[in-house]
Amino acid sequence: MKIFLMILLAVASLILIASVLLQSGNSAGLSGSIAGGAEQLFGKKKSKGYEALLAKVTTVAAILFVILSLVIIILFEK
Repeated sequence: MKIFLMILLAVASLILIASVLLQSGNSAGLSGSIAGGAEQLFGKKKSKGYEALLAKVTTVAAILFVILSLVIIILFEK
C-alpha cells in the first residue's frame, strides 16, 4: 500500500512539474515556444483552450499531490 501511494505521489509530482513548466508566464516561456506555431496555424482560440486545459491539469495534480502527501505522512509515520 505504501509503495503504491508513493508511486502515485511520484506520478502526480511529475505531472505537476510538467504542467507548471508548460504554462505561459509573463514572457511566454516554454509554452510560447511550443504553442507558438499552433497559434499562427489555428488562431488564438486554440491557445486559450490549451492554457485552460493546462490550468485544470495543474490544479488537479496539485490537489492530488497535497492529499497523497498528507495520507502518506498520517498513515505511515512511526
